[in-house]
Amino acid sequence: MVERVLDILTLLADHPQGLPISEVSRRLDLPKSAVHRLLSVLVSRGLAVQDEYSQRYRMTVKLAAIGFRFLAASGITDMCQPSLDRLAARTGELVRLALVEDDALIWIAKAQGAFRLAFGSGDFRRDTGMAATAEAMAYPRAKLVVASRVGNLPGPIDGPTVGTNHPILREQTGITVMMGMTGKLCLAIDQTPVINEVISPTPSDVAWATDFMADFEASGRVIRDGSDLPRLGRAEKIMKLAVAFGVQPAL
Repeated sequence: MVERVLDILTLLADHPQGLPISEVSRRLDLPKSAVHRLLSVLVSRGLAVQDEYSQRYRMTVKLAAIGFRFLAASGITDMCQPSLDRLAARTGELVRLALVEDDALIWIAKAQGAFRLAFGSGDFRRDTGMAATAEAMAYPRAKLVVASRVGNLPGPIDGPTVGTNHPILREQTGITVMMGMTGKLCLAIDQTPVINEVISPTPSDVAWATDFMADFEASGRVIRDGSDLPRLGRAEKIMKLAVAFGVQPAL
């Protein structure tokens, strides 16, 4: 009887939408009366439920809850979660941990890494009641920029500009750059060239960065004073953007 109950549970686990008694009977080669009796036991124990309209039987989450309770008590996930979190943060990918049971993988823990932050400015304003002005949005933008730097992530992506007015888009993209953000969400394809133009460095910026890097390399990459590191960081950022946007230095 125990084996048959486990067979039914295994079958129902593969069919979250549920199965009628006739289908369970056919798949497990059991009499309908026996299937009905076993399902009634599962229902009485809260491990299965019968849909009122379709009459299908499906599993409840009680068995999963029992499994999670066991994992919590064993301490496996508590021991492994910090390592999963570190790996996810380092790779920016989804990291999962599995145990091997009877030649099958049982997933028991996961961590989702972030590869870049994006500002959902519209949702943020709706939730906080803040205005859309540059002054009001300065704090959350700065928080995202600082969090990205602390997390060793690329600069965050700013929220979109609503509307079709390109001068306003250009102005707001300038604020994006001023705040240290390195991208901006688009609501229409024709916004892309405007945003790219504002975000990309000017030819004179590229010329300055090229000259600075040449002098820095010629001096043996020696940091001479406290102003060199900020200038080096700015020059390296400009050179990366120049390559990405295809900007040539001014002659």
